Order: sequence, then C-alpha cells, then structure tokens
Amino acid sequence: MDSQIQTCYLPKTILDCSSHLLQQEDDLSKLKRLVILHCLEQDNPAVLKTGTAWKTLLNMQDSTFKSHLRLTREQFHLFCNQLRQHGMSDDHSPGGPARIPVEKKVVMLLWYLANQNSFREISDKFDVSQGAAHNVIIEMLDRTCAIAEHYIVWPNDCQKTIQAALFRRSCGIDGIVGAIDGCHFRIQRPPVRGGDYLNRKAYYSVLLQGIVDDLGRFTDIFAGPPGRVHDARMLRLSPFFNTHEQKLGGYKLLGDGAYVCNSFPFIVTPKRDNGALGEDDLRRNAMICSGRVIVEQAFGRLKCKWRRLRELQNSRVDVVVKVIVAACALHNMCIGESESTCDEHPIRCPREEDENE
Repeated sequence: MDSQIQTCYLPKTILDCSSHLLQQEDDLSKLKRLVILHCLEQDNPAVLKTGTAWKTLLNMQDSTFKSHLRLTREQFHLFCNQLRQHGMSDDHSPGGPARIPVEKKVVMLLWYLANQNSFREISDKFDVSQGAAHNVIIEMLDRTCAIAEHYIVWPNDCQKTIQAALFRRSCGIDGIVGAIDGCHFRIQRPPVRGGDYLNRKAYYSVLLQGIVDDLGRFTDIFAGPPGRVHDARMLRLSPFFNTHEQKLGGYKLLGDGAYVCNSFPFIVTPKRDNGALGEDDLRRNAMICSGRVIVEQAFGRLKCKWRRLRELQNSRVDVVVKVIVAACALHNMCIGESESTCDEHPIRCPREEDENE
C-alpha cells in the first residue's frame, strides 16, 4: 500500500486524508475514490470565489459605506436610478448566463475606481469570472461617460454671477468664474506612439485639462492629450477654446504661468517674478495664486477618492480616458453643495506624492 501511494503524485490534502482512511474498513477503496475525484477536478477545476456575499457592502453603516464606495447611500441610489433612466437594466452578463443586478455593477465600478485591484481580484471579490468582470467595468465606464454631461455642466448666466461674487470674496479679483489647469495621470507606455506620452518628469502620462468652480467642481474637462503636450497647446486643442467667448461672456478664468500668452486674454495669470516686481504686482500674484489653488486641490481630491487614477495600468488610451472622465463625473456627484475638502486629507490635498503638474 505504501508503494502505491508513493508512486502517485497526490496533493497534500489527499495524503493527509489517507492516513486517517487507512485505519478504517475498506480503506483502499476510499483512497481510490479520493484519487478519482482529484483526477476529475483536473478536467473540471473548481473556481473558488470569496465574494458571494457582496450585498453586505450595501448594508454597512453610512460612514463605512462611504469609506468603501466613496459615495453616500443617497448618492449611490441616485447614480443607480440615473443609469436606469438611460436604459440600463438587470440583464445577462456579457461573460456568462448569470444575471448581474444594476446595483452590483455599480458597486463593481465604484470598487474598481476607488482601488487598484486587478480584474482577478475583482472577479474573486464579486463572484464573477474575470471576463465578466472586465466586460462589466468597460460597460459601466461607457455608461458613466454617457451621462457625464449631467454632472459636468457649464454654469448659466445666473450661476456665473454667483461664481464671480464667490471668487471675488476668496481672492479679491473681479469677473472670475473658474480656475483652469492641467493634470498628469501616470500610465504604462502605450504600444502606439508611446514616446509622445513621456512627459518632462520622465514618466508616461495622459493629460486632463480641468476648469473648476469655487467648490472644486469640474465645469469643463478635456482628457486624452499625451503627457508631453504643454498646457497652452492642450487648451488650443480643446473644444473649450473654440467656444470660450460664448461660454465666458466677458468673464475670465484664473490660470498659472503656463497660460501667459497673448492668445489667452480670457485667463488672468500672475506676472513672471524676475526679482524686479513691485509690491502691487507681488500682491496681485498672491491673489491669483490664492484663487487658482482650488483647481490643484480638485485634482488632489480626485486622486485621493478614486485611487485608480494614481497609476492607470491600462495600455489602451481610450480606456484610460474613459476612467478619467467617469471619475470626474463621480467627483462632481460627491461634492454636492458644500463639500470642498478631502475626507482623508483635510489639511493638505493633494498629497506630495501625487503628480499633478
């Protein structure tokens, strides 16, 4: 009997069971049965999943719910209802016959954006195949981008008047309705024209141009230019540049030194400090910086809340852009009417290790 066991390459679990079975009647037949079951598993391997109880995420305390999914319970249900209104339903998964509820797909998307888990880990956590996890995330990114215009909205005339008053109170400059800047998002080198995405800080990135209001809500975004593109050139390439006169209507934006150019009279920028600036110029530069810091904080909060943005592993640039746009839309949803600080870093945000420039 010992020689029979030694000549078989059995897993440790079977060998452990064999010592107990040999002490019972008909021990040889029972051991053979275990060997047969093991062989059958090799042809039809069982995939163990730990996420069969994913609904427990929806029954957590409000603070824990928001900590994991980044949205409040009310925002979560609002997002689900918004998706349903635009045609989403509890349909069959693209990767198999199992039905995946809308709520589960939303939780999977939020978990994907809020963490840096692989599709293998998401598959395990939510009890779906890796193919289904990938298909659900891509579907949800597409659907979120499709309704992003409901959350990223340019202010109307009344709102611009209010914005101008709020910026006047915060920085002391009249006629300002927003702040503009660019932000880098680290990616892997794309297979096509990868060198274009190598930025001046020697890593590969995709750019986002964002215009925010006084609370850091995005009122206009333009995502996708390669990392080596200068902020001024990105602005010229953006749809906003062609419509800025109509959108601004005589108001202006706050920007940094990257927009010091005669082509952008609608952006208020600080004067270059060559050591000869007078007190009035220095004071005005400080006022501009205090007003435009809101856009830097918005980028920082975006990366703090949606950690997927800190390093995007997708090599497909189109998917990277969808992730950024979806995160910006959810960022606006989270802010509401009063939230303007980061939950995790209320004193300093962005973090020093977040590369936003």
